[in-house]
Amino acid sequence: MKQPNLTQRQHEIVEYLKMAQRSSGFMPSTREIQHYFGFASQTAAISHLRALERKGIIQRLPGKARAVAFPDELDRAEIVDVPVYGRIAAGMSQDAEPEREGCISIDISSLGIPRHARTFALKVRGDSMIDAHICDGDTVILEFREPRKGDIVAALIDGETTLKRFIVEKGKTFLRAENPNYPDLIPAQELIIQGVLVALLRQAA
Repeated sequence: MKQPNLTQRQHEIVEYLKMAQRSSGFMPSTREIQHYFGFASQTAAISHLRALERKGIIQRLPGKARAVAFPDELDRAEIVDVPVYGRIAAGMSQDAEPEREGCISIDISSLGIPRHARTFALKVRGDSMIDAHICDGDTVILEFREPRKGDIVAALIDGETTLKRFIVEKGKTFLRAENPNYPDLIPAQELIIQGVLVALLRQAA
């Protein structure tokens, strides 16, 4: 139901914010709002957000990458900026791409991530984890911690990085894809776990 003090366009933007947050776990950027509604520039999106803030529908969060929240969610929300470190292969392993590519703001409470967790994000490339519902283009949130058997991990295996499931069998550790078209990855020299998957983000279509 449209709130009486909103224009039709403002109501549509509010519904889009809610839809994007439900589907991906975080608010869309002003550029994504611009593209979704076909605005000529980001300025139009920002103007609508400012109008919604004046009406008390949203609250903008200075210094955050995706700087919008609904006021009734702020009391329970714990918004943190998670650094994004390049891409990771969900296919055959590849050379590491450790450079930082900015950050994303997420509500860790809605994703069930502990407040004290040390986290980072990676963009997924490839389809080797498709049976675990991890698709090409997804963003995975990982925690710096020791893995448990069966965890999905970002790992450095013999100098190359990949996203796979951490397997321990008969005292040996190796990596397994969630796609029968890919072989197990057995380390010849080293297997270093860089992070353990704690959340998955997917952009709204």
